[in-house]
Amino acid sequence: MKYALLGKTLSHSFSKTFFTEFFSKHAIDASYENREIKEIAEVKDVFNADYNGFNVTIPYKQAIISYLDGVSDEVKKIGAVNTVKLEDGKWIGYNTDAFGFQQSIKPFLTNLHEKAIIIGTGGASKAVAYVLKNIGISCIYISREPSGLDQFPYEALNEHMLKAYKLVVNCTPVGTFPNVEDCVPFPFEYLSSDHLVIDLIYNPKETKFLHFAKNAGATVLNGESMLKEQALKAWEIWNK
Repeated sequence: MKYALLGKTLSHSFSKTFFTEFFSKHAIDASYENREIKEIAEVKDVFNADYNGFNVTIPYKQAIISYLDGVSDEVKKIGAVNTVKLEDGKWIGYNTDAFGFQQSIKPFLTNLHEKAIIIGTGGASKAVAYVLKNIGISCIYISREPSGLDQFPYEALNEHMLKAYKLVVNCTPVGTFPNVEDCVPFPFEYLSSDHLVIDLIYNPKETKFLHFAKNAGATVLNGESMLKEQALKAWEIWNK
């Protein structure tokens, strides 16, 4: 069996290492490789490369949908794909990010976390919002180019907003290896021990964003547990 990770820049990714070790540990005859493409149209070459399935990461989680033969009901609600499976000659899209995120945050949520600030509006943010709204947490979005309902610019982040919103989730790639000194503009001085701050990035394990949030007293969580949970869910889908 042959699998891959599809994305634009994949030097930061641990997916290949995770699956290679997983296959070895469980004596599974399968391979997993990184497949970088410069634009989404190149996915057609991936379809012809004898894969049984593949994962999708930044920046193609939304763009890939129009190239697929079908998607799961969950993808129809979320609007983003991170797992693709070849089923009876057709390429079908799924989303395991939502499952991975929900599993990773379960031990950390308290009754203080009734409202969330989601930083970014890409494919990962859609899975995060889907999970949070399903468990009754209202969400607003921070974006460089706010355009939709409940979207605000970074300049809107202030003390009043952070007193009301005790859950913060960074869904942007800012701070990912090798650009480990980068950080989204954020007023960390308004964070407290009541805040749960999550960065979906897992390489490095502590981004500048999490470093500053932790120093401000917040509880912090990176994306490593989400990665593992969504990867195992993808494997389950590929082997149904």
